[in-house]
Amino acid sequence: MNPTPFDLTGKVAAVTGGGSGIGRAISLALARQGAHVGILEKSPEAGLAVRDEIHDAGGHATAYVCDVTNEAQVKTVVARLVEAHGAVHILINNAGIAHIGTIETTSEADLDRIYGVNVKGIFHCIRAVLPFMKAAGGGSIINIASVASLVGIADRFAYSMSKGAVLTMTYSVAKDYLAHGIRCNSVAPARVHTPFVDGYLKNTYPGREAEMLEALSRTQPIGRMGEPEEVAALVVYLASDEAAFITGTNFPIDGGFTTLNT
Repeated sequence: MNPTPFDLTGKVAAVTGGGSGIGRAISLALARQGAHVGILEKSPEAGLAVRDEIHDAGGHATAYVCDVTNEAQVKTVVARLVEAHGAVHILINNAGIAHIGTIETTSEADLDRIYGVNVKGIFHCIRAVLPFMKAAGGGSIINIASVASLVGIADRFAYSMSKGAVLTMTYSVAKDYLAHGIRCNSVAPARVHTPFVDGYLKNTYPGREAEMLEALSRTQPIGRMGEPEEVAALVVYLASDEAAFITGTNFPIDGGFTTLNT
């Protein structure tokens, strides 16, 4: 165990979608604990902004333009990260997109788009890091799932399908790579207050943003949405040696959503 709790000094982490929202919070939190953070981000501007934020705070990070739906690009970026920093010890599969609709209102194109990012994106990233983690004698993979992996949520057919797959991929990878010292866990947030949520409210409920924010907040029994930093704190724990006995486990972080709603 590390003498300093949750110390990630000397570790190299890759965070997909690390330029905004929960991914930004995770990138900042890992860097604060001493990790070098590779920010894999589709938006060059967002990735560079978080890299600079980490540097300004005295941490270490590199930003890479990466579309997780592109397997060749993912492999190239992971190889560049390893070439520059020697290894990849931590992978956070955070990149994901949402969709609203039932099965009847979800087109094949919608389904393919969600599957490409939320499922194949994780597939590509795990496959890319596994050889390096095996060579290093282990690692920690943390997938961002959702409460939609665990309970039925109205009008979220494609999204729920994809996040259910994230959960079962987590179990499968954890089982298959035990002997290699690679741990794989998932985190299942409920609603988290991010810029995406604010944008959704502004576009969907113009003039009623505060009212609808309060209504959405009340769907969590605890009475509010989560904060990105709260998800990031759980991710830091799972990435650290303090969680060395934990693999193949899903961690709801949901204000009681999955167990206390009646």
